[in-house]
Amino acid sequence: MNTAEQLSRVLSLVVGEPARLQVRAWDGTVAGPAGAPLLDIRSRDAVRHLAHSPNELGLARAYVSGSLGIEGDVYAALAALPLDDPAAMGGRPFIPRQRVELAALVARVGGLGRAPAPPPEEVALSGRLHSRSRDRAAVTHHYDVGNAFYRLVLGESMVYSCAYWRRPEDPAYTLEDAQRDKLDLVCRKLGLQEGGHGGMDLRLLDVGCGWGSLLLHAASMYGVRGVGVTLSTPQAELACERLALAGLSDRVEIRVQDYRDLDDGPFDVISSIGMAEHVGQDAYAAYAHRLHSLLRPGGRLLNHQISRRPGPTREGRSFVAAYVFPDGELLPVSTTVGLLEEAGFEVRDVESLREHYALTLRRWVSNLDSGWDRAVALTSQGRARVWQLYMAGSALAFEAGRIGVNQVLAVRPGGDGASGLPPTRDGWYGPVSAR
Repeated sequence: MNTAEQLSRVLSLVVGEPARLQVRAWDGTVAGPAGAPLLDIRSRDAVRHLAHSPNELGLARAYVSGSLGIEGDVYAALAALPLDDPAAMGGRPFIPRQRVELAALVARVGGLGRAPAPPPEEVALSGRLHSRSRDRAAVTHHYDVGNAFYRLVLGESMVYSCAYWRRPEDPAYTLEDAQRDKLDLVCRKLGLQEGGHGGMDLRLLDVGCGWGSLLLHAASMYGVRGVGVTLSTPQAELACERLALAGLSDRVEIRVQDYRDLDDGPFDVISSIGMAEHVGQDAYAAYAHRLHSLLRPGGRLLNHQISRRPGPTREGRSFVAAYVFPDGELLPVSTTVGLLEEAGFEVRDVESLREHYALTLRRWVSNLDSGWDRAVALTSQGRARVWQLYMAGSALAFEAGRIGVNQVLAVRPGGDGASGLPPTRDGWYGPVSAR
């Protein structure tokens, strides 16, 4: 076997079956089916990463470090890997015979030696899981990459959660249009179009407010007063700038604050959009109880959260945990609903937006690819590779139904009945331009 053929076998051992990829080795040899996506193994460091971590982490380290590359369509390459979850890039257990074969192949191609240092983009947090200090460190790793980088990827809407694609087939319908329609959908589910409660302005709490996009929309379109909390100082600074430019600083306050430290409730409505994935299953009951205590009786909660399929979770450290969302955890939607109910909420509506997130991620990847040189200059080659791999793999996982995303609308029982929902969903889905 030439070098590429041996490397192709290494890859097959790692992923669990023959890889449906071409492999090109550093010596120029090529192996694999003609016309298949091409994996470019540029140095023996890639082999060493795989030898020491023959799983998703080894593959990710090789890719992020640049010792392994993908030529052509990244989606096709990830789809060609016979993995249960391309977003996580998981490996599989080895039997002794396979370990012996892997060691022999690594030796033949000159891949023996100490494992290369992980790329600097990899993170390992310390301290008690989901303590305030560790949660802040996790948020800092993910969100403090730079506002300019996120603007490049997310577009001018600066919304880092799935859009709502009313007209996906319309080429004139942009990502910004779809994000505006998502923000408005959230506002209408919360009942903001129904006006103030008791003759007063509604007070909205946005937990994990990001760059303030939902609060900006809610205040400008529906006149609410709002409070947004985030653990990211750069996010809060840009959110304040955007609100000031819109003349809304007197109606919306942005705080760098842990939601667990809020003490100025109750709020009329609460939104939590793409934040609960950071909470973790062990802390989720406390999260749900805290939101319940911050909401007035009769008030609504809109919890927008990525979910996984039920069943056991994969053991070992994942690419996403090491590079993207340290300490993040996805829950089945049934678990989320159950924990919200146990906290005292009445769950009134659950809507899956799985396909919408796949479309959104593909637009973000397109933004990243078209602005690649700028993204690298703003961060690093490795960071750009992390986001490309994470978002492209996640798009495939949403499309295949391996993960989902759900908007759960819940009510804190009590109050004067003002929380009654409309008899149908019709009022939630009209386009902004038609209102």
